[in-house]
Amino acid sequence: MDESAILEVNDLHVQFHLEQATVRAVNGVSFSLNRKRTLGIVGESGCGKSITAMAIMRLIQSPPGKITQGSIMLHLRSGELVDIAALSAKGPAMRNIRGAEIAMIFQEPMTSLNPIYTIGSQIAESVMLHQGLSKKAALDVSLDMLKKVHISAPETRIKQYPHQLSGGMRQRVMIALAMCCNPSILIADEPTTALDVTVQAQILDLMSNLQESFDSSIIMITHNLGVISDIADDTAVMYLGKIVEQAPTRELFENPLHPYTRGLLNSVPVLGKKSQKRLVPIPGMVPSPTVELTNCAFEPRCSCAKAECRNGIPLLREVNPGHRVACFN
Repeated sequence: MDESAILEVNDLHVQFHLEQATVRAVNGVSFSLNRKRTLGIVGESGCGKSITAMAIMRLIQSPPGKITQGSIMLHLRSGELVDIAALSAKGPAMRNIRGAEIAMIFQEPMTSLNPIYTIGSQIAESVMLHQGLSKKAALDVSLDMLKKVHISAPETRIKQYPHQLSGGMRQRVMIALAMCCNPSILIADEPTTALDVTVQAQILDLMSNLQESFDSSIIMITHNLGVISDIADDTAVMYLGKIVEQAPTRELFENPLHPYTRGLLNSVPVLGKKSQKRLVPIPGMVPSPTVELTNCAFEPRCSCAKAECRNGIPLLREVNPGHRVACFN
């Protein structure tokens, strides 16, 4: 494993075995997350972004879901290298990793925060579990975290319930809850989707500032390319359970090599440009994840497709330093 990487996912497969069919939600994903870097994972809804994150956290509900293949190698603070995919999802080793080594911010905080407990008690519970502090000391840490995420009147908010806070404040609470034990890795799954543009910018700035303060690495999952360009050092583009392109973010935006990546960028409007070209949609539909493909998944929608694309699956290969693409062209 690369020493500069804190997390390395290798050939990860996640399947959901239903009565009617098997859904191949994640189908051979590989990537590395380097220390103190932000990796953006972008793609259409249903491409496997969130399932990849849930697999890393070992939160896939089994049955019907299961990691069927691959490894998730994590460097612990102790220096030990552990394969998360080989651990029991409900065992003590994985419980110690969640929250303390890897934390996650979910898309909708109202479904993630417990409505019957105060904000302070929910943050304090995690602190007591992972740091062994008394309830009073854990509440002091909770108050300090609310101050760090710039929640107004934190002494009042700590005693309030989730429904008493605005959407932006609840998302700040989720960030405080995720960062309270100083995890090495923060996974943010669409953390700004339900927020207006102004609050979205504040949340992204807050995450960047906390990353510097805590020396954390971040996996940012989103369908918003604007968010990716603003916060990510490196970007991976997913399509139908696979990564089709990965590169440093600036290079990806300036020199997209996969037709799907180019299609995503061509469909983004640019405000303030007088010479704005007509947006170009990607034709067709995403194939069903229940079908086991023997060809390039993007071939039916690709204007550059050739015979080779219909008869084989392109492998993710490095074409420039740090720039990988899965395309026969």
